[in-house]
Amino acid sequence: MFGNTARVAEAVARGLERGGYDVSLVDVALAPTGPLETDVVVVGAPTHGFSLSRPNTREDAVRRGADPAHAGTGVREWIDTLPRDAKGQLAATFDTRVRKVRRLPAAAPKIARVLRKRGFALVENPTGFFVDDVAGPLFADELERATAWGGQVAIAAGQQMARTGRETR
Repeated sequence: MFGNTARVAEAVARGLERGGYDVSLVDVALAPTGPLETDVVVVGAPTHGFSLSRPNTREDAVRRGADPAHAGTGVREWIDTLPRDAKGQLAATFDTRVRKVRRLPAAAPKIARVLRKRGFALVENPTGFFVDDVAGPLFADELERATAWGGQVAIAAGQQMARTGRETR
């Protein structure tokens, strides 16, 4: 909505690339539906109302100055298009959240719970990256932390694929 989650996604992608993965960044509005043809899917979202955004929270973000182009499909709706049995598809989740409410519920754990129910196997714990206020900005060290986390996801996914004998795609 304000670009912070996209910046974190770019940093996570750099970490995955350094770990040897070919990475495609995809806005949720353009994300593929159905079975995903990928080694690992990393899903990130901003925290809205202590969880995943809904149409009304995205509309509220637009009223606060967010880009209206991002008010359509959210991660919550996109996940509903995924298969109900992902058969161990590897995944990791992150969110952006306001630091001053860091101990309250956030989007990444919710995404992780829903993906697990759909048969995804998480390779890392859900992770949050901090913004100063609803519209941001990100705190100074968060992009470096996101790159490092992307590298951790790459290592964990590679280890999981090696344990299960799964070839990379």
